[in-house]
Parts: sequence; C-alpha cells; structure tokens
Amino acid sequence: MATWDDVRELALALPGVEEGISHGTVAWRCGKLVVWVRPLRQRERDELGADAPQGEILGAAVADEGVTFALIAGEPGIFFTTAHFAGYPAVLVRLDVISRARLAEVVTDAWLAVAPKKLVEEFDARG
Repeated sequence: MATWDDVRELALALPGVEEGISHGTVAWRCGKLVVWVRPLRQRERDELGADAPQGEILGAAVADEGVTFALIAGEPGIFFTTAHFAGYPAVLVRLDVISRARLAEVVTDAWLAVAPKKLVEEFDARG
C-alpha cells in the first residue's frame, strides 16, 4: 500500500516538479499536472455504484486515452476512470492497493507524459 508521502517523495524527485494546490487539493506539476489528489465526487460514486473505491484516489496524467484503457484492462483492481475524464489523458489510481514500486512507475510515466521535452531528454541522458 502506497501513501501520500510516497507520492510526494516520488514526484518531487523528478526534474521540474513542484507541489501546489489545484482545485483545492494537493497536486504535483511540471508545467502541467503530473499527479494529484483526486477525491471522488458524489456523482462519480453514484456512477461507479458498488465498485466505487473507498480509499484514497490519485489522479495521474497519461500520454493518451489508449494508455488509460490499457492500464485499466491490465490492472483493474488498481486503475479506473469515470465519465468526468472521458477524452482526457488521465487515469485514477487506488492508492490503498498500489505498491510503492508500481506507484513509482506510474508517477514517472505521468511525468514523462507532460514534462517539457528538454527535461525528458536530460532525464533520459542521466539514465
């Protein structure tokens, strides 16, 4: 089980990421949103019904909606989405069930999806 402290540590370790507030919750940005605290709204809970997660939810940027669908298909116990995110390159993550190692991959991939090209090139060059 990962924690918000894990999210903070992993996100802030990436070049150019800053912590701030977005829509009243904590978010980590590199110009654009990388990952963010994303509580479910009541209409989303209603939409998901009995499948609505009860734990903490992380929003994460992805390269495109195809990635969203692939993550959900591959690990439906961890990843999900709602109608609110239709057409938007993001996925929702159940923080209470994802491992720290898998979270590290998700945060890094989210950063790679939105970071400026120059930062990504520098990051890749460092290995």
